[in-house]
Amino acid sequence: MTDARRNLELKARDDDPQATRAAAIAAGAIEHGVLRQRDTYFSARAGRLKLREQRPGGAQLIAYERSDEAQERESRYRLADVPDPAATRAALAAALGITVVVEKERHLLLADSLRIHLDHVEGLGQFVEVEAVVPRGAPTAGEAERVRALRSALGIGDDRLLHRGYAALVLEALGARASLVEAARAAMQRAYAPYSRFAVGAALRDDTGAIHAGTNVENSAHPQGQCAETSAIGAMATHGGRRIVEIAVMADADLVTPCGGCRQRMSEFAAPDTPVHLCGPDGVRRTVTLGDLLPLGFGASDLPA
Repeated sequence: MTDARRNLELKARDDDPQATRAAAIAAGAIEHGVLRQRDTYFSARAGRLKLREQRPGGAQLIAYERSDEAQERESRYRLADVPDPAATRAALAAALGITVVVEKERHLLLADSLRIHLDHVEGLGQFVEVEAVVPRGAPTAGEAERVRALRSALGIGDDRLLHRGYAALVLEALGARASLVEAARAAMQRAYAPYSRFAVGAALRDDTGAIHAGTNVENSAHPQGQCAETSAIGAMATHGGRRIVEIAVMADADLVTPCGGCRQRMSEFAAPDTPVHLCGPDGVRRTVTLGDLLPLGFGASDLPA
């Protein structure tokens, strides 16, 4: 695995790839062929981890960290060449689990050190990505300015920018809710609830697409017990997750809802519009938002400066 590298990248929807290609060439970009890539994402302990298989070319394991913002954003990544991608994929799938597979056809153009990717992502459509490699030890300001200038030349408006990566978008398009609910069901079946005999399972999907599940764990000293939602949040944080984008809670009850303490805990990592699926063993019975469950919630913005 190499030392950490850095780049700045920007993603946007592209309704007219031919016009984007023409604008890129007019800005001095040179075409460098078509790449076919399959990215297999795994549930990493920290950051994001994917196996990229590329034709032409080989395979690489890519571990990276990147914020999700609708602008140019810094990514820190490490690369490792993979001589046997099938065996590596099987081993990582067994150890970590696969979250999603993204397949795309990428038209590559280079404008000096800037990379322009005209991507057709299977199941999603057309996108454009601008990427600038940041020299080691250098500030990002110069590269950010170059990315913004190229963005202007390509006519990428704010309304087209994406704050999430392809993996999260594919998960959403595939209906990731079913996997989330199944994870909550599996967690509920492992509950340790000898005193209440009320088994609860919770599953959270973070902004990388990874799912983290937890169950309720009771204790003979009742205040020392732990709710399923709290267990799931702990699992997410342990694996490096910091933002919840969807939640499922399941119990064998007419309508299970998180307790007040868990609503507050979830609000630390989730927005008021985050969907919360209230489930029974048969599946989702009602979907609400975290804001519905915790109106006028208290958060970091309410603390004194």
